[in-house]
Amino acid sequence: MTHPSSPPWSGSADLTRQRLIRSALELFTTRGYHDTTTAQIAKKAGIAEGTIYRHFASKQHLVNELYRAAQRWAARIVQETARDPEAGTARAQLTAVAHGLVEGATQETAVVKLGLLEPLSVLDDESRKTERDFRAALERIIAEGKAQGTVRAGAVDVWAGVWLSVISHALRKIVAAEWKPGDTSVRLVIDAAWRAISA
Repeated sequence: MTHPSSPPWSGSADLTRQRLIRSALELFTTRGYHDTTTAQIAKKAGIAEGTIYRHFASKQHLVNELYRAAQRWAARIVQETARDPEAGTARAQLTAVAHGLVEGATQETAVVKLGLLEPLSVLDDESRKTERDFRAALERIIAEGKAQGTVRAGAVDVWAGVWLSVISHALRKIVAAEWKPGDTSVRLVIDAAWRAISA
């Protein structure tokens, strides 16, 4: 099964917008949201600062758009895995999701860093809803595991949080270029995430 690996905004035909998004994403994930100015984003993108406001109402609007795109990308990985008839058990599905997220962390480091690893204090209601949609997709797989008797008793949202927290350890290591997807450590983390929630 292949997971969507292209950037979440790659469908946009507007090259200026894509340059702007790439520049903002890089600055937000290296300097931090609060230490990044719209002037810095514009300079990095090679555009006038005012051009940003033709695409986004504010810096906060821009970071929320990037966050939502990352969350939708992660949700698509979960949904495509769940629809795959070969995925089978909840464990197999979660393993496939983990591999999809790991692959994404390798190919789109900044997307995973901004969307899954860094807490943002400026999220709007739409971004929080998008995050809930991703979590709900993950929870459906875990609920299936409970029904199969392979996931321990308890609230699925708790087990989704536990599983994702363990997987986030591997994502952080990959984003930091300390691990590669094929490393034994990644496999150990994926196994540990399953063991943390398995019956």
